[in-house]
Amino acid sequence: QALSEMEGMGAGGGNLQEMRVPPLTKRRGDVHGFCNPNGFQRSPYLSARGNFANMFQGSTEEGYKAYHADKYDEDKNPNGIINFGTSENKLCFDLMSKRLTQTDMELIEPSLLQYPDWKGHLFLREEVARFLTYYCKAPAPLKAENVIVLNGCGSLFSALATVLCDPGEAVLIATPFYGGITQSIFLYGNVKLVYVCLDSKITGTNTRPFQLTVEKLEKALQDAQAEGVTVRALILLNPQNPLGDIYSLSELRDYLEFAKRHELHVIVDEIYMLSVFDESATFHSVLSMDRLPDPQRTHVMWGITKDFAVSGIRFGTLYTENQDVANAVASLCYFHGVCGPVQHKVAQLLKDRDWINQVYLRANHARLKAAHTYVTDELKTLGVPFLNRNAGFFVWIDFRKYLKTGTFEEELLLWKRFLDNKVLLSCGKAFECSEPGWFRIIFADKTHRLHVSPLYTTAGMQRIRKVLEEREQEILAEEKEQPCQSDQDGKADSTDEVIFVSRHQEPTCASSSNLGDLIGLLQQQMRSSDWLQKNTAEQFA
Repeated sequence: QALSEMEGMGAGGGNLQEMRVPPLTKRRGDVHGFCNPNGFQRSPYLSARGNFANMFQGSTEEGYKAYHADKYDEDKNPNGIINFGTSENKLCFDLMSKRLTQTDMELIEPSLLQYPDWKGHLFLREEVARFLTYYCKAPAPLKAENVIVLNGCGSLFSALATVLCDPGEAVLIATPFYGGITQSIFLYGNVKLVYVCLDSKITGTNTRPFQLTVEKLEKALQDAQAEGVTVRALILLNPQNPLGDIYSLSELRDYLEFAKRHELHVIVDEIYMLSVFDESATFHSVLSMDRLPDPQRTHVMWGITKDFAVSGIRFGTLYTENQDVANAVASLCYFHGVCGPVQHKVAQLLKDRDWINQVYLRANHARLKAAHTYVTDELKTLGVPFLNRNAGFFVWIDFRKYLKTGTFEEELLLWKRFLDNKVLLSCGKAFECSEPGWFRIIFADKTHRLHVSPLYTTAGMQRIRKVLEEREQEILAEEKEQPCQSDQDGKADSTDEVIFVSRHQEPTCASSSNLGDLIGLLQQQMRSSDWLQKNTAEQFA
């Protein structure tokens, strides 16, 4: 749709005919969530693709630019923007800077300054294979010949989309999902996303909010095929961003069996696999399975960006047994290679198993858990529902009660209000969430940017609290002015809304429930529910 509107803008920049693909329905791959053609000035210096790439940005990019123009610094710019929107681990810079500057890291030899094998230097691919064998708990040693190294998982998504799909074809993905995937696979390869829309409702088949099931995958695939869209692959994020869900082995097996039945490739992104910070949660890698349903169509991604808190070092790796896919992706490594000295540093890092296990992971998990506990305790105090998960750097928060009409336009206004108060969050639309009002907050940050205390008067959680309290007062004032007005269209009945603050675990005895989570749940229900007002004694009579 956006491309068609651009074509009518006149002058400059090439023919859009070759970029056109069969349109999808609004709930599938609508690019208006990421770009706005209205008022866009088309450049005569760019092709149609160049103009579209120039226009292709949403709240995520807008907030990111604003943050870099006014970045918070406790000394130099205490009133700057605090970034709780970009998924980075800022808790372990001390550990990583110390390890990356040790003497074994400082090596320069001719082979590192020359063109490598495009799949990556053999010494690195061998180390990656050993690393994944150990941490993914693979039943047999993984092979270096199946490893490809690129400069980040974004490049891997672009490369895989290009070699697995033709322009206009599509990939299945469950919403909400990390929005950068759209940019990775669409801008380069012109590959669409078919959304498997998940919601927060608990039903007979949904035992937790935003639960992915094979039935939902089947329906999304059938609907796409009915519209004439060719679907080539399924993307799975495990642990899931932004939900923090960890798929069980049985769930993974069900998803892979579904893909096999329909001859779909499965791209499994496991980039947060070592960022599971609570012993109550267990991560299962696809590579740990005794038998993959379709090994030739199963491709696993991982990188050091998240798990080792080094988002500035662009390194991602693909493991696939399909040599055709491996060779095709490797041919694109010329554009997405990792420089030789960095390959050496990564190999040295991955082989240092003792330091990883005894120093880094212990400290990282403890710091993540402490930061997560602080942020979720604050949310409970505010009576704000959220998904209480134990993986990744983020909490998926339900701000729906702060939306009067329950629309994405209102969600965007709330997001801008946070930004005006110098705190950057990510709104649900950036993740193609089907329900307005959900936000993602990154908690993996330093104490002085999180905590509310007399010493840190500009802390991020205080800024969030201020916006929410102001918004709550505004809604109460509006309701007083319109006492006879009932619930507006588009806002869910509170009795149907899912209030979910307890941890999702495999079924256990009821006595294992966390009392603090239960209290938070009851507090939120008492604050937000209008059940008593709706269900009076007179109505029952």
